[in-house]
Amino acid sequence: MLDHIIKFSIKNKIVIGIMTLLLIIWGAWSATKLPIDAVPDITNNQVQIFTSCPTLAGQEVEQLVTFPIEQNIATVPKIEEIRSISRFGLSVITVVFDDDVDIYFARQLIGERLKEAVDQIPQGIGKPELAPVSTGLGEVYQYIIHPKKGSEQKYNTKDLRTMQDWIVARQLYGTPGIAEVNSFGGELKQYEVAVDPNRLKAMNITIPEIFTALEKNNQNTGGAYIDKKPNAYFIRGIGLATSLEDVRNIAIRKSGSIPIYVKDVADVRFGHAVRYGALTYNGEVDAVGGVVMMLKGENSNEVVNRVKEKLPTIQKSLPDDVVIEPYLDRTDLVGRAISTVEKNLIEGALIVIFVLVLFLGNLRAGLIVASAIPLALLFALGLMNVFGVSANLMSLGAIDFGLIVDGAVIVVEATLHHLGLRKSTEKLTQAEMDHEVFESASKIRTSAAFGEIIILIVYIPILTLVGVEGKMFRPMAQTVGFAIFGALILSLTYIPMMCALFLPKKHSDKQTFSDRMIAGLQHIYDPLLQKAIRFKYLIVSLTVAIFALSAFFFKNMGGEFIPQLQEGDYAFHCILPQGSSLSQSIETSMQASRIIKEFDEVKMVVGKTGAAEVPTDPMPPEATDIMVVLKPQKEWKSGRSYEELGAAILEKLEVIPGVFFEKNQPIQMRFNELMTGIRQDVAVKIFGENIDSLAAYANVVAAQIQSVQGATSPQVERVSGLPQINIVYDRTRIANYGLTIQDVNDVVSTAFAGRSTGQIYENERRFDLVVRLDTTHRNSIDDVRNLMIPTDTGTQIPLSQVAAIDYKLGPAQISREAGKRRIVIGFNVAGRDVQTVVKDIQQQLAANVKLPAGYYFTYGGQFENLQKASSRLLIAVPVSLLLIFMLLYFTFHSFKQATLIFTAIPMSAIGGVFALMLRGMPFSISAGIGFIALFGVAVLNGIVLIGTFNQLKKEGVDDIFQRVKEGTLTRLRPVLMTATVASLGFLPMAISTSAGAEVQKPLATVVIGGLVTATFLTLFVLPLLYIIFNSKWNMKRSSGANTFVKVLVFLFMTLGSQVFGQERISVTEAVETALKSNRQFQINQAEIAGAGFNVKTATEIPKTGIFAENEDYRPTDKAGLLKIGITQSIAWPGLYAARKEYFKQQLKYANLNTDVLKTAITKDVRTAYFQLWYLQDRQKLYMELDSIYTAMFKATELRFRTGDVAALDKIAAEAKLKELQAQLVQNKKDIVIQQQQLMMLLDRNEWMLPLDRSLEKIVVNTSSSEELTHPLLVLQQQNVNIASSNISVQKNTNKPEFSGRFFSQRVWGAKDPLSGFSVSASFPVFSLGAYKSKVKAANAEMEVQQRKLEYDTQVFQTNKGNALAEIDKNSALLQFYESSGLKQADAIIKAASLGYRTGEINFAELSQFLSQAIGIRQNYLEVLNQYNQSAIQYNYFNNK
Repeated sequence: MLDHIIKFSIKNKIVIGIMTLLLIIWGAWSATKLPIDAVPDITNNQVQIFTSCPTLAGQEVEQLVTFPIEQNIATVPKIEEIRSISRFGLSVITVVFDDDVDIYFARQLIGERLKEAVDQIPQGIGKPELAPVSTGLGEVYQYIIHPKKGSEQKYNTKDLRTMQDWIVARQLYGTPGIAEVNSFGGELKQYEVAVDPNRLKAMNITIPEIFTALEKNNQNTGGAYIDKKPNAYFIRGIGLATSLEDVRNIAIRKSGSIPIYVKDVADVRFGHAVRYGALTYNGEVDAVGGVVMMLKGENSNEVVNRVKEKLPTIQKSLPDDVVIEPYLDRTDLVGRAISTVEKNLIEGALIVIFVLVLFLGNLRAGLIVASAIPLALLFALGLMNVFGVSANLMSLGAIDFGLIVDGAVIVVEATLHHLGLRKSTEKLTQAEMDHEVFESASKIRTSAAFGEIIILIVYIPILTLVGVEGKMFRPMAQTVGFAIFGALILSLTYIPMMCALFLPKKHSDKQTFSDRMIAGLQHIYDPLLQKAIRFKYLIVSLTVAIFALSAFFFKNMGGEFIPQLQEGDYAFHCILPQGSSLSQSIETSMQASRIIKEFDEVKMVVGKTGAAEVPTDPMPPEATDIMVVLKPQKEWKSGRSYEELGAAILEKLEVIPGVFFEKNQPIQMRFNELMTGIRQDVAVKIFGENIDSLAAYANVVAAQIQSVQGATSPQVERVSGLPQINIVYDRTRIANYGLTIQDVNDVVSTAFAGRSTGQIYENERRFDLVVRLDTTHRNSIDDVRNLMIPTDTGTQIPLSQVAAIDYKLGPAQISREAGKRRIVIGFNVAGRDVQTVVKDIQQQLAANVKLPAGYYFTYGGQFENLQKASSRLLIAVPVSLLLIFMLLYFTFHSFKQATLIFTAIPMSAIGGVFALMLRGMPFSISAGIGFIALFGVAVLNGIVLIGTFNQLKKEGVDDIFQRVKEGTLTRLRPVLMTATVASLGFLPMAISTSAGAEVQKPLATVVIGGLVTATFLTLFVLPLLYIIFNSKWNMKRSSGANTFVKVLVFLFMTLGSQVFGQERISVTEAVETALKSNRQFQINQAEIAGAGFNVKTATEIPKTGIFAENEDYRPTDKAGLLKIGITQSIAWPGLYAARKEYFKQQLKYANLNTDVLKTAITKDVRTAYFQLWYLQDRQKLYMELDSIYTAMFKATELRFRTGDVAALDKIAAEAKLKELQAQLVQNKKDIVIQQQQLMMLLDRNEWMLPLDRSLEKIVVNTSSSEELTHPLLVLQQQNVNIASSNISVQKNTNKPEFSGRFFSQRVWGAKDPLSGFSVSASFPVFSLGAYKSKVKAANAEMEVQQRKLEYDTQVFQTNKGNALAEIDKNSALLQFYESSGLKQADAIIKAASLGYRTGEINFAELSQFLSQAIGIRQNYLEVLNQYNQSAIQYNYFNNK
């Protein structure tokens, strides 16, 4: 079929020309229609439900609002996740649907359930509303409204907010593609009735009375019409208040004959709603702004352009000195990202064209191939438009023209090669040229087509991705697929037609630069290949070893989801301590903004504090997002990089005390939060019931995360610590005053939060009319206590009469997920990849944090996405590799050749892994897609080469070496050209630093690195494998094969050292090793050394004293007589001798302890060794029985099938086999435990086994021979000696001590100095009793040691006798087993097995006989083991 297509194309050149022209027109038209964005919109399918309830605290919001809504929507079909947050005054529930659910249908389902939920929410608390239909990329345009310089005092924030709501937002609302214009900052204007409680009290007016009066005195009505011919007069009652004056003059009630007006008890003025958020601009003003939210699925570029078109008109409708200034404009990022793509594509295309011309050596041929590039791209753009794929960094980022033109390169190169083989120098006619082109193209067409198809197949796994990773990467696979599909069609139609038409028809013998270059390369390559053939086995085995090494590195490389895209702007998340007021937050964020604005690179700083009225981003008042808009990088003068600037800003912000700052980027932050409910890359979630417990565990987990390298400072979700003024009602007192809790609650919420009694209309604009206390009377807890409550008797009492009012800390926010409470510890990853950081954290938490029952951890954020993507790719990649293999098999009809080409896949991965390592990049999904593209190219080269070898075989080249030589030299040009074109096509991406390059770099790095090794593989390893696969193996003659086997054996030896390295040793060797190596001997040697040094301290003489003394010092003689001398004291000489003897006895004790250790360790080693030997024999017995029972089971199964035995026999046989197999497993574990015991005693880190023969009986000599004293008793005798020498020490301390001194002094007037000495002796006069008691205590200690020696000797003799008795007992049994028992057991097994097989006995009888025989053998082993253990004990007591 392919031949027919090629033939048709060459014959019908005009048809192909017209179709090419149509392709250009279609592609160009599609390009204008494509939606353009920076990155694909990866937001999941979600519906948000907001409920604003300004009078409720977090606990009540959860109980009364969040929980009922969650319960009602839980059963909606196709929901993936439900999560919610409840905080003071606000409930936000996010419902995530499956991606295939239509968002409007999802909203309809939720809307229906909300109607049911509203009935369960108490009246007047709040009404749930659905958020606008937008996405994470929805905030396409953000602006602020501010007065020009000089007019700042002219407009307050209330005026600016009114302009935003009623002028700007209203005009933007009609713009196609806009879901919502969210106003932010400023003060929402209200008509405020500010009540003065003192005036209320004086006039005995209550707040409910004011509320009712305002409600009833602010309405219009109609009375139909009066028909008065010829006219009809419509009746209209006008009672709406339209100004502050109207409100002031509303009467509350009459006091006697005088009405009391609102103005008598309250101040009526313009106020503002309670603020939950604010906006600041450059740290200078409290500004007003708006966020334009784009409708899901719209084209952001077009929407922003429509908004920009409307702005001049809107600007005209604002006062002249007020301006709208944008601070985040999506088109900037889109422009930067698309320009990156354009730059990379153009540079890539130019490099590809240059390489093509260089390699083909023919300008026309190069241009023919190059012309396929724009055509394939136009074809891709056309199909992108058909399938609705947007043009962005991801979809266009992976297009490599080198890959696309591979098919065209193969066809053109083959045609040139074919024409070059013609010897004729005459010019060809067009018909001859057509024929020649057809000949060459049809020969190579399968390679070209299959190569393109294989590259298409390798992209299939990416199309299987769903969720976030699917939205991110499927456009890329689709676009590349479209381009390659277009290139495939072009290589079979357009390329052959252009070759026939434009390639030179006259053969020229003149060598081009390209020919000379290829000839030079062939000259280098040929001898290298010949050398490689000589060492083929060595080269192949080394390649396998390097692949194993790269696989090991890859395993330990770590991974991340997607490298972070540089958006070109920063978003700093600033968090103050829990419970900070909005005004404090604004002040801090303005201070931070001013610090950031000092940087020269910063264009503008906008701070968003708290939440807007439509809380799409529900932040608490203590949190601020500071958007830092940067100038274009070319205007930066400091020379800092984007990362360095972020770090410098963070460093500067550290001067603000007590504030937590976190660096992020606007879109990334919004994505992370919308997708997973958190702003950071990774989150550890703890689920449980109690908020306080969750908070405590969260702090423990945060401390663990802090210690892991690569994790930024963790941010614990603030769930508690919100300062509250709690009003706890006293029900008895409330009842006494005739009140209800609702009455009191209404007064409290009206007084402090304010309640709307209706609206005041200013033409189209409408503003709430609100009643609340005057600001001066709602400042402290005393104002709450003194709030007057009306009773049923008409009197008013303060609130403190019926309630206890106190400060208390309460929950700040209650987060729920999947119907359970949870807390999140979020952190970003810096300097490491996500996967290894999370792995480290999981290990830390498993080791150090134990959660109670009902509490558990999960992980979210980027890590969650990486896990999902990896698990899906683990299925999809093998499937696509299998498809490639099948395709190769169908191409070559040879399993051998398909395997041969398939080796290209693992080998090409080597370069990709090492390239990532060289550049210090972790594995990411981007890199994974690079590997997928790489496999396609590697296989393509293999197909071309093997195809050529097969063609030469067909042509009669039978010598395999000749075939390889000719084929490789012929295909050197296309192989090098394909690899160079594909890798250099990616070069601009690999070295790009502009916007969005981070996502493309890993992909390009993998392809370039992989193609280096893939080319080496194609040119060297593949021909060698072809020779190995196709030659008869003769191991004797082939020294290379021996080398190959040796290398592989070495590899397996190193890998399997632990598996095969179990050494067998005898019991004598084991004892000798232990006596040399056991650690207890090292301790004993240290003790001996210590005792030796103690002996040298026995003759210690007290220190010598030197003195200076002045005597005869009196008032008349101030000089006195100076005397200088030395003093020395010395103990009774006998004490030194006694002490020395005492220390010598202790030294002897340490030396004797060596013998005790030797006997003990010898016993322990023998015990462990013979126990292990016993277990080894038991293992052999079980193995033997396993084969018997397996045979019996098979026989039973056969007889059961033939109907000879009942099912019970089969079940019994199977149960017996299973039981035995379980015993086998248990015995293996016992062996391991015993081996570890032996390793510890021998101090060797190797697995050891006893000799490989049956368990032997230890020979015991029980005849009474000359008894040696056991080291243990000798040691105890030494204790007696030590106690005895201690008596001598104590007696000598009771003897006198001596001291003496010598001195010299000079007397005035005397010629010679006067010298002298004194000697003194000290006697124990007063402490004689104490000394005597010490001697008695030493005598008592000696008595103790003597008695202990006698007792130890008695116990020793008893144990020795017991051991001998055990030996005698077990000897009798052993004699029975050895003489007749074992032989009888063997006879029973043989006879019973034979009887069962012949059908003489049934399975029950067989089982009985076998049990008896097996019991004998097991008992024999058991008794032999007991005998040996008794013998070891007996020998120990005999010191043998």
